[in-house]
Amino acid sequence: MNNKYPEYKGLNLPEISKEIQDLWDRNAVFEASVSSREGAKPFVFFEGPPSANGMPGIHHVMARSIKDIFCRFKTLKGFQVKRKAGWDTHGLPVELGVEKELGITKEDIGKKISVDAYNSACKKAVMKYTDVWNDLTKKMGYWVDMDDPYVTYKSKYMETVWWLISELYNNDLLYKGYTIQPYSPKAGTGLSSHEINQPGCYQDVKDTSAVAQFKVTDNTKSPFNIDGELFLLAWTTTPWTLPSNTALTVGEKIEYVCVTTYNQYTFKRSNLILAKNLVNYQFSKGYFSVDHINDLESYEEGAKKIPFYVGDSCLGKDLLGLRYEQLLNYCLPAENPENAFQVISGDFVTTEDGTGIVHTAPTFGADDAKVAKDAGVPPMLVRDEYDSLVPLVDLQGRFRKEVTDFAGMYVKNEYYPDGEAPDKSADIEICVKLKTENRAFKVEKYEHSYPHCWRTDKPILYYPLDSWFINVTKHKQRMVDLNNTINWKPEATGTGRFGKWLENANDWNLSRSRYWGIPIPIWRTEDGLEQKCMGSVEQLKNECQLSVEAGIMSENPLKDFTPGDMSEANYNQIDLHKHIVDGIVLVSDSGKPMNRESDLMDVWFDSGSMPYAQWHYPFENKDKIENSTAYPADFIAEGVDQTRGWFYTLHAISSMVFGKVAYKNVVSNGLVLDKKGQKMSKRLGNGIDPFETLRKYGPDATRWYMITNAQPWDNLKFDIDGILEVQRKFFGTLYNTYSFFSLYANLDEFDYSQKELSLEDRTEIDRWILSKLHSLVQNVEDSYSSYEPTRAGRAIQEFVTEQLSNWYVRLCRRRFWKNDDPNDKLAAYQTLYTCLETVAVIGSPIAPFFMDRLYLDLNKGSQKSKSKSVHLVDFPVVNSAVIQKDLEKQMELAQRICSLVLGLRKKERIRVRQPLQKIMVPVLDMETEINLKHVRELILSEVNVKSLEMIKEDNEVLVKSIKPNFKTIGPKYGKHMKAIAAFISQWTAEDIYDLESKGLWKGAVNGDEIVLDLNDFVIETKDIPGWLVANEDGLTVALDISISEDLKSEGIARELVNRVQNLRKQKGLEVTDRISLVLETNEAIQVAIERNKAYVAEEVLASDISFTNLNGDIHFETIEEENDLKISLKKKEA
Repeated sequence: MNNKYPEYKGLNLPEISKEIQDLWDRNAVFEASVSSREGAKPFVFFEGPPSANGMPGIHHVMARSIKDIFCRFKTLKGFQVKRKAGWDTHGLPVELGVEKELGITKEDIGKKISVDAYNSACKKAVMKYTDVWNDLTKKMGYWVDMDDPYVTYKSKYMETVWWLISELYNNDLLYKGYTIQPYSPKAGTGLSSHEINQPGCYQDVKDTSAVAQFKVTDNTKSPFNIDGELFLLAWTTTPWTLPSNTALTVGEKIEYVCVTTYNQYTFKRSNLILAKNLVNYQFSKGYFSVDHINDLESYEEGAKKIPFYVGDSCLGKDLLGLRYEQLLNYCLPAENPENAFQVISGDFVTTEDGTGIVHTAPTFGADDAKVAKDAGVPPMLVRDEYDSLVPLVDLQGRFRKEVTDFAGMYVKNEYYPDGEAPDKSADIEICVKLKTENRAFKVEKYEHSYPHCWRTDKPILYYPLDSWFINVTKHKQRMVDLNNTINWKPEATGTGRFGKWLENANDWNLSRSRYWGIPIPIWRTEDGLEQKCMGSVEQLKNECQLSVEAGIMSENPLKDFTPGDMSEANYNQIDLHKHIVDGIVLVSDSGKPMNRESDLMDVWFDSGSMPYAQWHYPFENKDKIENSTAYPADFIAEGVDQTRGWFYTLHAISSMVFGKVAYKNVVSNGLVLDKKGQKMSKRLGNGIDPFETLRKYGPDATRWYMITNAQPWDNLKFDIDGILEVQRKFFGTLYNTYSFFSLYANLDEFDYSQKELSLEDRTEIDRWILSKLHSLVQNVEDSYSSYEPTRAGRAIQEFVTEQLSNWYVRLCRRRFWKNDDPNDKLAAYQTLYTCLETVAVIGSPIAPFFMDRLYLDLNKGSQKSKSKSVHLVDFPVVNSAVIQKDLEKQMELAQRICSLVLGLRKKERIRVRQPLQKIMVPVLDMETEINLKHVRELILSEVNVKSLEMIKEDNEVLVKSIKPNFKTIGPKYGKHMKAIAAFISQWTAEDIYDLESKGLWKGAVNGDEIVLDLNDFVIETKDIPGWLVANEDGLTVALDISISEDLKSEGIARELVNRVQNLRKQKGLEVTDRISLVLETNEAIQVAIERNKAYVAEEVLASDISFTNLNGDIHFETIEEENDLKISLKKKEA
């Protein structure tokens, strides 16, 4: 044998990953995995681009492992899997980081720092941690082309994005509108609806809420005949919007009443209008009802409880047009003020909470703006120094000068710099003012869910913005229909979270009032009557030339750009960012100057464009898109937070521009939490360093743990102890199995050069493990193919630990070192080799380093393959002829019985080396009886019992009892629990037998169909004196635990064999070395050993065994009592 199987002194997973990574680098294995499949069917994968201005976390290891698994699997299946890395380089994450680093705010850009210098700083910062990301990618074994990534700030990428925008524009799917939009004052930009619906954006907060009193100007115009002041009650959780109130909205069919009472702050008597159904809600605490209005006269100022009287009622339609005094009269609307401050109608008004009257501020609410516009009520807009109409709150979130009492205050304390927020927020100050002016009925803290900016984590405002929109609603149904063809994992995300989002999708607010991003490529005349959308650099160059010829620009800024030249050099000389293109003034068809619309586009449009922009389509690589070789994706995967982010924008753009899906299969993975189930954060100090984890435990154990611990779409409670268990239980077992093989294969010089033995020439246990192996391959292939890596990993793990190591190898040990039949030994070697090699291949997508090491080590001894890596071979082909289900059933029965018997031994603390006399097993049917006879001897050998008796189920030896398992039945049939328990209590032994035979019970209970399986019952067997009994899933065993003198002697002999074998290992003896054995012990143990001397000698390869008093080089062992055995062992020279 020229080549030996490598042998190791211990398992070091981190070191293995380093060695294999070096091998991959030297042999360019990743590149080979792609090039070797040239001409094969492509498997298209899209990499969701991370932002390289932030550090990667442990959740990125999880996300990238999922991506890597399926790309590796598809490569093994013969597909060519190109995977291009990408960097998301624009948007808020970058800009906010740069502003913090430079010590500036958005308002300083263009003043303290030029837009050019600012964008240069962004461009530099965006790739800040590229090396760190590349390092993590490499160390965790994620194969993706980092040498040629797509980068969203590059001109080619941006040109494709412009082309996509122009396609939407040319198809009338782009429009400009002045609407109320989510706006982030701290980020200084509007947000799209999908951005504020990201996980974690809606947060529970406690805000100051107010029920304000709006005074009716003329009581005679109201439907109530009332003396004294009459107020309309309206509730708000945003008191800062009250200065902008211009209407109150009611439901026309809602019943309203007039309640007379006293104000709890000013003690003044007042008449209040609110919905009848909400009277008890508003007057619950600190109030009591009176039957007659005259009963109110007994109230004294300062009394603990305030009386109230419910008077006449009317419908909401009777209140329409009723005028009221302006609540906070700082200023009037600049346009149509005469139509402000009246009651209007709205179908969104409910009586679930509040007062049934909605405070309406059209400048700060989309619903408010719509009903006000329909009613002809103006929004509260004033003219600024430029004569432009603006709200009373500026873009930084501060009150304008018109709101004199609060001018300059931020409307929310969260907008102040750290440490500068006042004790009393704007909401509180406004409420104090209302109290003193008898305009507050109730002020209290109210907990509710409020949207926050996904990047600044600060509250957003709803704000009037002039924005460009994509008309998503026009294509909504098409998007829903296409989504129904996508395979979502889990399915519930596609039909639920994502599907429902599509059904209710709003038009996409494309505009962003920022500086670092892709500019919206639309140029407009000042009057807005003429506009042009640029779809390419060539088109822009041509339009610039027209502008030069018209005398608007002095020269063409793109004069050096050569249309049609796709070289990097040509594109690197241009820049399409804001600080460049904003200087370009085009000419309209009528000869007027056209300036670019100042906004950038939503950064999510950048990433959603990557299927086409990464290839610079349609300017290059047309075949990749149009011939479907690189689009749509066969598979994508990202976190669940991308459901309304990247997943949505990919789908929206592809649906609207190309009319088809962007991806066919998608895995939406869950969150990685700490072991207590909390989100990881710097504040909690519970984050996990991915680099330290990979360095300490290795990428294979980390990946295997993350994938097998929970389904990818479920949240993972990350626990280092779980990785340690995977290291020990799975990788340790697999390593030990290989070590066992390599030790004996090297001794016997097994190199797989011999002819492959047929199944018929192998023992039954070989045929069984090969059958299990092929069943495993089928199971794993099906799991990978259906995007269920957890199922695949768990199946491999169960096979290695329970079938291969704990059953096959343990039962076959003697065949490797005590076997005079060369064919049988060869069969054992070939079988074990095949199992290890196959496990290496099918497990390689999850554990790429260790499985490559295993594969290469096996191949080094056998030279079976010329492949330089397990990742360059083909996935095993299932041979159905090898699968023997009957044999698998028989062996499974043997394993189950052995497990139950060994459990009884453990319970009674009887060691396995101690032989016992008998086990009894009731058989339910003929098939079980046949199978049990087949594996009888195997069971007896495994559990160290002398005999096995099969008894009929209706025997009188084993008496069973049954009761319902309320833990499982309760959630399913809670209301029928008593009835189910009652009829089960009447069951006979025959009923129990019938249940165990069929595995389930069906029947009607109280008219409802009920189905119960074995898990819904607790079946117990009464113990017999001198026996122990165990049950599991319809299988029962009884174990005779009485021990005769002969059995005890044999047990002692077996214990001695164990101690001597351990001692042989300690002394470093070869497995074939013979020894001389001298013992000193008590009389009882000596007699036991003498009785079984031949057995002991054969097992430990002792040429002679003697008894005498020992001194010197001896070893103390314990058989029954501490140190009751002394052993002297010496190697016997040949």
